[in-house]
Parts: sequence; C-alpha cells; structure tokens
Amino acid sequence: MKSSRILLLLLLAAMPASVFAQHVQDRIYGRLITRDGDVYEGLIRWDKNEVGWVDLLDGSKRIEDEDRDHRRKRIRVFGIDFGAFDDGLRTRKSGIRFGHLRSIEKTGRDRALLTLRSGEQIEFRGGSTDLGHEIRGIVVEDKREGEITFDWRDFDRVEFLPTPRRIASIYGERLYGALTTREGDVFTGYVCWDVDEALDADVLDGRDEDGARRKIPFGEIDALIRERRNRTRVVLRDGDEVVLHGTNDVNDDNRGILILDPALGQIRVPWEAFDELRFEAPERPVTYRDFDGSGPLRGVVYTRDGDKYAGRIRWDDDEAASWEMLNGELDDLDFAVEFGFIREIERVSSRAARVTLRDGRTFELRGSNDVNDDNDGIVVELRNGDGVVIEWRDFDRVVFDKP
Repeated sequence: MKSSRILLLLLLAAMPASVFAQHVQDRIYGRLITRDGDVYEGLIRWDKNEVGWVDLLDGSKRIEDEDRDHRRKRIRVFGIDFGAFDDGLRTRKSGIRFGHLRSIEKTGRDRALLTLRSGEQIEFRGGSTDLGHEIRGIVVEDKREGEITFDWRDFDRVEFLPTPRRIASIYGERLYGALTTREGDVFTGYVCWDVDEALDADVLDGRDEDGARRKIPFGEIDALIRERRNRTRVVLRDGDEVVLHGTNDVNDDNRGILILDPALGQIRVPWEAFDELRFEAPERPVTYRDFDGSGPLRGVVYTRDGDKYAGRIRWDDDEAASWEMLNGELDDLDFAVEFGFIREIERVSSRAARVTLRDGRTFELRGSNDVNDDNDGIVVELRNGDGVVIEWRDFDRVVFDKP
C-alpha cells in the first residue's frame, strides 16, 4: 500500500472530530439501506469522485410529455403552423447537484428514481458510471462500523440528510481552489482533479526528474502548475517543489479538471487549457441547507420580431426546472450552468448565446443544442394554458424569474 497515504490516514484518524467539524459540512451525508434491509449512515463518496453537495449526478432523464396536447397543436410565433406530433416518452442527458436530492432509489440494473427535496420525482438511467452496474462504488463512512463500500446490486436506496456539525473523515476536506486557464480566465470552486481526486487524502502520483515514483496526498499540495504538455510542477505547503511526469495525473492524458462553482454549476477544463491551480479554503462551505430542490422555470421570452411571452418555460423542449443544466462551450471549456443561477440568455447568432448569471458574470457559449440552432425550441406555457414555441431563429432573449 502507499506509505505516504497510510501515514496521512493515520494522522487524520488520530485527530479529534472538532478539527474537521467546520470543514466537512460541504460533504455528502446520508443513510444507505441495502437490499437486505441493513442501514448504514455517514459521509458518502459516490462513484469515487462525487463527494460534495455541489457535485453532479449524471444520467439520462426520462421525460413524459405532460404538455402533450400543447405539443400536438403548438405554433411558431409568426403564425406559421409548427406541426403536430406526439413522441410520448423521451430520453435526454441530464445532471443534478446532490444537494437538491432527498433520495435515490434503485429501480433496475441501470435505473433509479430520484426524489428531489421539492417532492418532484424523476427517473434517471445510466449514461455515465454514476448510475447502474458500472458504478465504481458507493462508500459510506459509517459512524459505527467504519468505511464500507457497496456496489449497485448491494443497495436499495440512499436517503440524504444534513451533514452533522461534529463529524470527522479519514479522507479530510473537500478540495477547493482557484484555477487559471491559459487564456487567463480564473474559476474558483470545489475541485475534482483528473475527474477523480476530490479529497485531501487522495493522491497525486507521478515520477520526479530522477525517475523516482512519488505519491503526494492532495492535502500537502499548495499549487499545481502545468510546465509543459507532459510535466507538472507541484508546490507543497511546506515550500518544497517537485516536477512530476509519467502519469495521467500530471500529463496530457489527464481527463480534465472539474471546477464546481457554487454560483454557476460545473466547468470542465481540459489539460490543454489548464495553466495552474492554487488550493485555498472556501469562504464558507456549501451545505445541504443551501439547496431546496428548486422549482419550475418561469420568465419572459422575447422574439426578434418584438413579441414577448410570459409563463412557465421549457428550454430546448427539455429543461423545465431550475435544478437542470444548460450546456455549452467556451474556449474549449465545457460548461454545465444550473438554470437557477441564470438571469438572462440572449441569442448572439445561429451558433451561440450570451448567458448572464445572477451575480453579473457573462459567458458567450456555443457547441451545444442548448445555445444554437439545433435547439428544439423554447416552449412557453401561457397563463391561459396555451403553449407557444419559439424557434431559435425567431428567439431574441429570455429573462428568468428568480427561483
């Protein structure tokens, strides 16, 4: 076993719970019930890299068209018949932050029923390793029995709970920091390195310039700086530095760095766009109490012809709730922006849209049917119950009501 990690785990385990009490409120916590009815409770690590309330559970969403009648008679805004059709159930890729969830109940080999804190229920299917038989394990740091790992067939459901104030973890704190891209943009939030390592006790490994294998716990690292395509400079908290190469943690085989921005959603930074990452502590942890399960999207949609329509909104004929994600790309970065954080979306061209967040930040996104002319239409349910669809070429902007 890795000696450096063993030493760190022993040190962490020996520390009193009060050391971590103010720092693990952002960690996922809950009660896991097995298919045999056994119950385990504690901090949860889901599919290896989801450990915090801000992390995304990915899957494919099953949609039942509640507005089927609207879809049969829906129209374009310029009076041209949009066409009648009815495709019943549909499946779309989706994602939701763990903080919005009340429970996850297994319903099949690769299916689960999600119950949100708002009471809404959605069926998710596999589409990633987050759900189904390919999951890389669900780890519970049980209060009585210690760490236990379950696979998909082992469990029946998970019920999420607020993280207790006084609780320790042998894995330490959730990684957090400020990432700078090669374009000079800075994104701050919770970190998942190589779409894998997310906690202090997780290990960065590589070979130093002498060829020696190094395994460094992230809790000992102050900064990671991309030196070249296949080299990373590691700045340690004690002031030492080492340049590593030879593994996907520190070269261009890296699968990307996730930044979970509490006021945006998720940004995936590929290795070629990465410059440096400096770890720091968050101003305050994002806790389970910061989420509510969200509600329906509402707002005003404006057309290029000067018309406007107010009501409930179904974006891309798909996303209808504020917990859902708008996807797009900017300078090779992949964005998943939670709709609840979006104040306005403005069409820039047939291939791009300007997204303005509630905190004032603006991003011009492209590369996804959420923000280009592959969009399936912006559906507005009016107060009188009628449904109107605005196609992308007719769309000007939307201003969302605050959730």
